[in-house]
Amino acid sequence: MFGLLLIIIGLTLLANCSQEDKPLEIDLEKKEPFKTVENRQTEKPLRIAIGGMITPKEGFAYYRNFLDYIGEKLNRHVELVDRESYAEVNNLLKTGDVDAAFVCGGPYVNGHREFGMELLTAPVAYGGTVYYSYIIVAKDSPISSFPQLRGKSFAFTDPLSNSGKLAPTYMLAMMNESPDSFFRTYIYSRTHDNSIKAVAQGIVDGAAVDSLIWEYASRTNPEYTSKTKVIHKSPPYGIPPVVVNAQLDPALKEAMREIFLSAHTDKKGREILKKMMIDKFVAIDDSEYDSIRKMKAWLEKHASEKKP
Repeated sequence: MFGLLLIIIGLTLLANCSQEDKPLEIDLEKKEPFKTVENRQTEKPLRIAIGGMITPKEGFAYYRNFLDYIGEKLNRHVELVDRESYAEVNNLLKTGDVDAAFVCGGPYVNGHREFGMELLTAPVAYGGTVYYSYIIVAKDSPISSFPQLRGKSFAFTDPLSNSGKLAPTYMLAMMNESPDSFFRTYIYSRTHDNSIKAVAQGIVDGAAVDSLIWEYASRTNPEYTSKTKVIHKSPPYGIPPVVVNAQLDPALKEAMREIFLSAHTDKKGREILKKMMIDKFVAIDDSEYDSIRKMKAWLEKHASEKKP
């Protein structure tokens, strides 16, 4: 009930916003932090960040299991670090407060440019190393195309998300529009599953979400995805990768990479990956994220040209 009250209050405030107002952030469902076991090793724990933007809430347990699997292989305690935004995760990597992270393509491009964030590996999901930005609306909505969302309410996920912010903003810019000029109101839901719920429950008219998360939810718990429909599928982008701090010990980095790359070859690793809806992990080249770089560069140039 308390979460519902917060949503109602947030919507009331949104209804009174002008197009110049900054979008409000709402948190539809707080996650309970995972309790980590006391480290029995004398070695410093390996810290790996997984934000709620990367997986639906129900998928967190499987990521936790996979981190435990990594710890068993390394004979070292692995600590899960949970953060609410990509900016927080990137900052932790920059300062060395985490050693590795599961991130989106957009934050990887930013982090690689700003402080040398490095690719470790990437998942193969649904047969490939790509994903898409889905534009979704309610199942019974008469809206059938992205332009029909003009003047409607919309949910982005995270300001640094590729599928949840950059890709739809690029689409708008190609139409000579911006979120402020095109939508009546818009919000940041913080996670893709929150955005799916917001559309399914009629809180917003549309949303941009990560195809991997929509497909995962559709296959494992379709309570909310079944109440939505995909009206636009973007071009493919490099899949959200696993990244490391550039200063991480090279020997540890290689040991971690080998564990990721070989996880699908042993029974326990394969079972965990199956529950994560991941076929296996593979090496991936930085060039796979060039399409995201091109969108960012175009938007930055477009924005500078529009300044007086």
